Amino acid sequence: MKGAASPAAGRYGIKGSLLALSDAIAAILLAADLLVVCGSVLLRFLFNAPVEWADDVARGLMVGSSFFGAASALARSENLGVAFFADMLPAKVRPVIDSVSAVLVTVISGYVAFNAIKLGGLTSGQTTGSGLPLELTFYPMGIGALFMTAFALDIFRARPVRDMIAGIVAAAVIVGLYLAWDALAPASVPPSGVLMLVGFFITLFGGLPIGFALALAALIFIWVEGTLPGVIFAQQMARGIDNFVLLAIPFFILVGYLMEANGMSVRLIELLQRAVGHMRGGLNVVMVTSMVLFSGISGSKMADVAAVGSVLIPAARRGKQSPGSAVALLAASAVMAETIPPCINLIILGFVANLSIGGLFVAGLLPAGLMALALIAVSIIFGQRPASKEELRSDVPVSGLWSGAIASFGLIFMIFAGFKSGFATATEISAFAALYAIVVGSVMFRELSLGAATHSFIQAATRSGLVLFIVAAAQSLAFILTLQQVPHAVGDIMLSLSKTNGVWLFMLLSIAVLIVMGSVLEGAAALIIFGPLLLPVAVRLGIDPLHFGVVLVISMGIGLFAPPLGLGLYGACLIGNVPIEETVKPIAGYLGLLFLCLLVIAFVPGLSTVLPRAFGY
Repeated sequence: MKGAASPAAGRYGIKGSLLALSDAIAAILLAADLLVVCGSVLLRFLFNAPVEWADDVARGLMVGSSFFGAASALARSENLGVAFFADMLPAKVRPVIDSVSAVLVTVISGYVAFNAIKLGGLTSGQTTGSGLPLELTFYPMGIGALFMTAFALDIFRARPVRDMIAGIVAAAVIVGLYLAWDALAPASVPPSGVLMLVGFFITLFGGLPIGFALALAALIFIWVEGTLPGVIFAQQMARGIDNFVLLAIPFFILVGYLMEANGMSVRLIELLQRAVGHMRGGLNVVMVTSMVLFSGISGSKMADVAAVGSVLIPAARRGKQSPGSAVALLAASAVMAETIPPCINLIILGFVANLSIGGLFVAGLLPAGLMALALIAVSIIFGQRPASKEELRSDVPVSGLWSGAIASFGLIFMIFAGFKSGFATATEISAFAALYAIVVGSVMFRELSLGAATHSFIQAATRSGLVLFIVAAAQSLAFILTLQQVPHAVGDIMLSLSKTNGVWLFMLLSIAVLIVMGSVLEGAAALIIFGPLLLPVAVRLGIDPLHFGVVLVISMGIGLFAPPLGLGLYGACLIGNVPIEETVKPIAGYLGLLFLCLLVIAFVPGLSTVLPRAFGY
């Protein structure tokens, strides 16, 4: 037995060492990015000495951190995927499907690694606008993808030998059948675009992680056409995240984790519990208001759900409330908070659709307020008074709670003041928000130890790597769709329908598309693919782009948390430790309410446009 155990122990030891190294590199690159951005802003503001190379270095560090973070996420099996349909497969078929998925993840990761490193060699000697070597962007990306490949191979090797063989054989049979078809009857083979879409939906519903399903769709087109080199695929993935604006994503995610580590989140929630927790439906009101406040600080909805849910779901259990209903309200509150700045999805939409991110932030405030008021009203009308003060207990003195609240509001004020004053960009504001959270936690509260801060950086690098890998893969697919002139075709179809039936039909179709695709895809991917498709049509129809952007983000949020496919709902259930079946009925009611709010927002544009106009956007 000892002899049999040694190889496995050695394998897991190697994987653990690689994972620790991947975590360390991702966190160090993220920390270096934070120093570069904060340092460049301070030098520019205090000494009027702008650092020309800062943007290029920051972008390069982000690309490297993203791929190492994505590798760590893969090693921990944190990749998002649609498991609903795969779970319905027969017990004998499911292992084969999972093995095929593991093979595909390994192949895709290896293909990215090979072409990213090859691209680094091809760009050797070329420089960025500030004179930095261009290959320094691609080599870290390639090495991070190599780590991803090693982790994917380890996951595949962990499966039973029989399943491994079945997965390889099944994948080989599929490829062989296509090659035989193409050789024997090439005229009857469907176009590459059709094969791309069929492959995407089959692998997506088969449980392949969303980022890899998007990347595979682009690769199917490239492989079938045979005219585009693999380095174009790697170049488009890098281009998808090689933008200074997107640096706000890892920084705002970092803020969320730092708030949880430095005690700020617990203090703020407990203060809200003491303030309104005693009233009718008080705990539910606390949950909604907590999500409003946290969303004004952290850009990651799942980080907000984790911070609020980890405190209030146990409180709901102690107060004899239904945990399923509590998780459903938590998920609905996350949908409501999708348009509260600095939401990551608003940043992504602003980036891909070339919209003012500050304008989107301001445009989303009143719609979010409408949805928050609706959820609070329902909580009060149908809620109950707490039977005891058990769920309101806190060992922290009121003065300590107020210090946490003041620190939290100080962070919110800094974020909004930064946008309004024009002192810094969204990325620079997010960097100083992270620096603020570090200083508050270590100096004011004295709860942020070096170990806790390090863990927060690792968590943020992993989570942002997961998100940005999906963004990169979606960009590669968006590039292929553009080559096929899909945006132009979609625009013509939408325009013809709207001319015949009115702008209201276009708005309803857009809402339906984003709800469905938000449910099937992760939110960022849905916005990256469909935002640039639909926004130009909306502008041609006379719809305000900021208003339409807010409608798209809310629609995507409803889909993201809608059963049975919504990945956000699964995440909320995991955080609350509640079976998804217990949340289906209550979340349907909450989402129905939010859908009514969405219709009001969609057909009353003033809700989204009055503040941007007042603030000059």
